[in-house]
Amino acid sequence: MRALQVFQLGDPVDVLQVASVPSPEPGPSQVRIRVAAAALNFADDLVCRGRYQVKPALPFTPGMEVAGTVVAAGPAARAREGQRVMALAALPHGGFAEEALAEDVTTYPIPDSLSDVEAAALLVTYQTAHVALHRRGALREGEWLLVHAGAGGVGSAAIQLGKAAGARVIATAGGPAKTKRCTELGADVVVDHRREDFAPVVARETGGRGADLIFDPVGGDTFERSRKCIAFEGRLLVIGFASGKIPEAPANHVLLKNYSIVGVHFSRYASFNAGVLDAATADLIRMHAEGLVRPSIDGLLELEEIPQALSRLAGGGTTGKLVAQIGSTE
Repeated sequence: MRALQVFQLGDPVDVLQVASVPSPEPGPSQVRIRVAAAALNFADDLVCRGRYQVKPALPFTPGMEVAGTVVAAGPAARAREGQRVMALAALPHGGFAEEALAEDVTTYPIPDSLSDVEAAALLVTYQTAHVALHRRGALREGEWLLVHAGAGGVGSAAIQLGKAAGARVIATAGGPAKTKRCTELGADVVVDHRREDFAPVVARETGGRGADLIFDPVGGDTFERSRKCIAFEGRLLVIGFASGKIPEAPANHVLLKNYSIVGVHFSRYASFNAGVLDAATADLIRMHAEGLVRPSIDGLLELEEIPQALSRLAGGGTTGKLVAQIGSTE
């Protein structure tokens, strides 16, 4: 089969190569999926560079998020051959290939109402946003939610889920195209962070209260400025560090303003409490069927186009999700 493989770590453009490799054999609790679509994530760029928390041995195939059909299943797996599924791929046999492996615990049936492309784009970013806003952030109706990088994959999911929960959403993004996308997604207030500081805007819009919940996949200076506009007893969600800078928070400031800094590593639930991800996915499928959420697809790709697209994604040159169409189940 054809697969994109990393033989040495570095920029995806330099290190990803199309190779012919054998079909991977699933373990006892794994499934092998014939990939119809694979969505791109910022973590895919990081794993190619050796900067992600998961560091598979070389060579490996990246790609976290897939949709397709089960073609083989281990004896302990619930999914069965012929079943249409979306899954979190198991490295080193990731989704940027004609076939991928996935742990059964992170494999979910796809309803007929959901296309392969949308299914591939609904999993990682929407599970992350769902777990962040509801389980970790305890978002309540009427609260002010500040979403950073609102035009990106995880940010666009957070805007939609925040609005579905009845929150008032302020989103930040860089440039007219991205701020327009945030407005289209339903954000009540959008700030172009290239032109103005979001902290005074949040203070003004909330009547001086500040944001009750802050969704931050950026880190760095964005995290630092977020602390200036968080509400008393607010919650600051640490989603990731797209800026490349891991911030530090002074404990005295946390104490004085009575706010919480809350970590969100959604995939850890697969090991510690998989029921959380099962419930989140079921809720996301329901909301999609009701028209409350819909993945914001920025473009469809061929397998060979993935390396350049990953570099564009990592450089902030995309809005929404990029999805590669690799095969077909429909």
